[in-house]
Amino acid sequence: MNQQPIFLKPVFQERIWGGSKLAELFGYDIPNAKTGECWAVSAHPNGQSVVKDGPYQGLTLGELWSSHPELFHSKSSVFPLLTKILDASDDLSVQVHPDDQYAREHENGELGKTECWYIIDAEPGAEIVYGHEAQSREQLVKWMEEGNWDGLLTKVPVHPGDFFYVPSGTIHALGKGIVVLETQQSSDTTYRVYDYDRKDKDGNTRELHLDKAIDVTTIPQSYKKGTYDSYTRGGLTVTAFVSNDFFTVQKWDVDGTVQLEASKKYTICSVIDGQGQLTISNNPYPLNKGDHFILPVSFGPYELSGSMNLIVSSE
Repeated sequence: MNQQPIFLKPVFQERIWGGSKLAELFGYDIPNAKTGECWAVSAHPNGQSVVKDGPYQGLTLGELWSSHPELFHSKSSVFPLLTKILDASDDLSVQVHPDDQYAREHENGELGKTECWYIIDAEPGAEIVYGHEAQSREQLVKWMEEGNWDGLLTKVPVHPGDFFYVPSGTIHALGKGIVVLETQQSSDTTYRVYDYDRKDKDGNTRELHLDKAIDVTTIPQSYKKGTYDSYTRGGLTVTAFVSNDFFTVQKWDVDGTVQLEASKKYTICSVIDGQGQLTISNNPYPLNKGDHFILPVSFGPYELSGSMNLIVSSE
C-alpha cells in the first residue's frame, strides 16, 4: 500500500506575456515579474517538478516515475500529464497543437497536446480565443494570409469558475488578465498562428508556424458552452468536467469533512483556494492554496477536511 502523499515543488517559466500574479495569488517565490507559467506537476524534460519531502525527497517526477512504477501502475512509458498554472498578464499568442499521430511524425516522437482550462481569476471584460469562423481550409488559409484575424478568430468572454476543454486542433489563446489551471498531455509543442506583431526582449518578432498550424487545425470549429454534472456527498461536492482517453478532470469543493476510499488510479491534486487537511492512518498533512500533490495508486482510505477547492485529475 502507498500511504503517503507526494508533494511537489513547481518549476517556473518566464514568458513574454507573464506577470507577478503567481506570487500575488499563491505566494510562490517566482523568479521575476514576467513569470508566466508554474509547471506544478511535470515530468517533461523542459521543466520537471521535484518531490518536496518524504522517502522520495529530491527526486524529479520523471525519476520517480521510472524508479517506482508501483506508485502509478500506468501503461504509459512517460508520465503522460502536465498540470500548470498560467498567469496571462498579457495576451498569449494565438496557437494550435497537434494530435499524437502528427506530433510523433513531425516532432521527434513528442506527445500531442490536448488540454483544458479552469479559470481561477479573470479581470472584468477578459476573453479568450476559442475556435475560428472559417468553413473550409481554403478560407482558413485566405484569412490567415490576409491577416483577417477579426474575421477568423472566435472570442469568448470568461469569468472565474469557467471551464474549457481544448482538444488538439483547436485554435485558441488566453487573453490578458486571466489566470488558469491547465491540465494537458505532457507536451511542449505549440504552433504559433498570430502574435500581435510583438517583439521579444531582443527586438525580434517571434516565429510563426503557419504551415504546420494549417495542417493540424480542425475545420469547421465553433465554440459550444459546456454543461457539467455535479453531486454532493457529505462535505464534498464533485463537478465532473471531462473524461476522455487522455485525462479525467474534476473540481472538488470541500466544506467540512469527507471520508474517501482508495483509488485504483494515481490522482493529481491542486489546491486552488482555501485550506484544509488530508489525513491518512491518523497522519495529518496540511493543505494550503497553491499546494500540488499526487496520491499514489491504492492510496487510502483517507479524509479531507476544511474549506478548500481542488482541481483533481488522473489518466
